[in-house]
Amino acid sequence: MKNRSLRGFWLGPVLLVTFASLLTSCGQNYYFAGRSLPPSGVLNRVLVAVQNPSALSKGALYFDDAYYDIRHAHSASSGQFSIAGYSGSLPLTIQNMPEEQVGAVYGAGDGSFVIANYAEEKTGTPIVIPGGLSSSIFIDRPRDFVYATNGTTHVVSVVDLSTSKSYELNLPNAYRVSINPGGTIALVFVQNATQGQNTTIGSTPSDEFAVYSIVGLTANQQLAAAASSDPQHYLNAQDCEPQNLPAFCAFPVSTGPNASFDHPTKAVFSPDGSAAYVLDCGPECGGTTAGVTVIPITASELNTNTSGGKGIALVAQSNIKVAGGATDAIFNGNTLYLAGQQLQSDGLFEGYLSTLNTQTGQVTGVYPISDGTHNKMVFGDDNTLWIGSSNCLEGETYKKAQASGGSVPYGCLTMFNTSTNKPTLDAYKGDATGIAAVTGLDKVYTAEGGQVYIYATANFNELDNSNVTVTGTASDVAYMDAGSDADNTNY
Repeated sequence: MKNRSLRGFWLGPVLLVTFASLLTSCGQNYYFAGRSLPPSGVLNRVLVAVQNPSALSKGALYFDDAYYDIRHAHSASSGQFSIAGYSGSLPLTIQNMPEEQVGAVYGAGDGSFVIANYAEEKTGTPIVIPGGLSSSIFIDRPRDFVYATNGTTHVVSVVDLSTSKSYELNLPNAYRVSINPGGTIALVFVQNATQGQNTTIGSTPSDEFAVYSIVGLTANQQLAAAASSDPQHYLNAQDCEPQNLPAFCAFPVSTGPNASFDHPTKAVFSPDGSAAYVLDCGPECGGTTAGVTVIPITASELNTNTSGGKGIALVAQSNIKVAGGATDAIFNGNTLYLAGQQLQSDGLFEGYLSTLNTQTGQVTGVYPISDGTHNKMVFGDDNTLWIGSSNCLEGETYKKAQASGGSVPYGCLTMFNTSTNKPTLDAYKGDATGIAAVTGLDKVYTAEGGQVYIYATANFNELDNSNVTVTGTASDVAYMDAGSDADNTNY
């Protein structure tokens, strides 16, 4: 390497360290947007959730220095950065909230839900979820409420952290929950469900809906419910708990004359918060039509409680068909990027990315991407969108690759250039379960096949990951120092 290159390589890190030292020496303890300087002094950290890191542990939370792409101090030759105090079993997902300097980690082995403090690089006391193991779980940004579903027992759990109270709502076949960032809307989805047009609350039995809204009652509503002849089904709710003085209810979401649900699987919310876009899985989940069902969120549909879910009278108003499938989505302004699979004539599914103009309701483009169940979508540098899926060997692309002698890429990770609309598939490494865009450094960290990988956003080149590989199974990754909560987590 030339001397000029060496000087350029070291200049950035030296300036960062000098900047951090100046802040500390001047009595300040922050380094970016008012955030606290962490004990490690590392300014670009990627959190890695690792299952079974050793024979004596079922879980650990490590973090890497994403500037140097190493897992230890740059001044040392060994070691491992880690979040202190974590004792959960089989950490599975990270709900990344760098704006709040925290991440919420769910452990699939013991049902633990733990807040990792990014500023202090340690965890607090696990949050107890009363419904047992969760198939879907989120905490709101103010960290006042946790909403979770158990896909086996079909219990919806609500944990009110401000009062240290928990509630369990019974909702047949409930399996997933989506919330908006502020936690004012919490939607629960019924597995393998459909709901036709003009299915309205009050005129249809409350157990014949596909989507429900979890709502906190006002003090007056609680008293009125307790005094009613049927507290459990106050105002036509499917369930209200506790029945002696209901605090939370599951209210059905109605459909208007132009809206229906076909195997709804999750919701994403418009950037301005004015609508929820429910993803109808359709054929990919055993249904008929894939697409998006739009639920406007207006003041008249909201309860007057001051905290918790408020969507007491939500009504879906329109459908948009998406032939390419819809199991995950992410917003960029008025464009909604939808990932899913389309059923092919041979009975196999093929992955597609569809672009939807939410102003006109029109699909403006459809592009081939990795097959499989899509569950991760993150924007990165250089106009890139990164999409991860699981079980990508079960689809049409793998069949084509086998027929071509392996010349067709068929991995579970796709980089899509939003400027040129060009998708590029990774070589197969296993399920792509985690993606963290290290914005500003033109790279992306991923968890694929249980290992950590690094890519350049400019060209999808795989970077050296020899100093960040893990023993055990890497299940998720998150950029702890991202500028936005949208990095790694889409509700």
